[in-house]
Amino acid sequence: MTYSLRIVDMAASERPRERLLSHGTRHLSTAELIAILLGTGQGGQGEGKLSAVGLGHAILQKVGRDFSDPVAGLQNVSAQELMKIPGVGPAKATTILAAIELGKRAFCARPPDKAEITDPSVAVAALSHDLMWQPQERLAILMLDNRNRIVAQRTMTIGTATETLAHPRDIFREVLKSGAIKLIVAHNHPSGNTDPSPEDIALTRQLLEAARFLNIPLLDHLILGNGDYKSIREATNLWQEYPQAG
Repeated sequence: MTYSLRIVDMAASERPRERLLSHGTRHLSTAELIAILLGTGQGGQGEGKLSAVGLGHAILQKVGRDFSDPVAGLQNVSAQELMKIPGVGPAKATTILAAIELGKRAFCARPPDKAEITDPSVAVAALSHDLMWQPQERLAILMLDNRNRIVAQRTMTIGTATETLAHPRDIFREVLKSGAIKLIVAHNHPSGNTDPSPEDIALTRQLLEAARFLNIPLLDHLILGNGDYKSIREATNLWQEYPQAG
């Protein structure tokens, strides 16, 4: 399939809309998903004109150069940057940005008030709006009652693009003020790599020690980034080392 081939000239089974209806969104490339949003390419059939799929590839190549990762780049691209791409005017740029924002909002839909945290994914849903795609590292806490329901939520610190600073003393002070009896700590990695760093492990140890001393269980320390997350509790043996802390 060449980038200049018009969608109308494709076999029906290969057209993005038909493929989505037949196989679902997961089977389409990012360029094909963008093509569905755009509807048409640059117009005309002359040399250098791009189909909607070709224009989708051009957009990904542009944000890939500017942001190092094409899909991650879409999360923060601006209308002005999109409109620098030949064939993308205000209408196409705003359509793409609206779709990206809807996707973020759907992903970050908060659980209902007093939702019970039964799984790390529920906590991630509650925290995603504040942490998931932020360009700076942030640390937030969920404060819970005895049934693991959210009592309060707070972003504690905002750092640079690569680090944030938080002291266990400040975190547990906030929990005590709220009247909660359990907590979950979370922070984001703007890079999108959710593997815990040595600093993340060190902070988790400090938090577990404080949790054991204060008898306020720390249920998890989550790392979020670019649509993914990792539970340090599930990824390490730290909670086995501190059995009375969580």
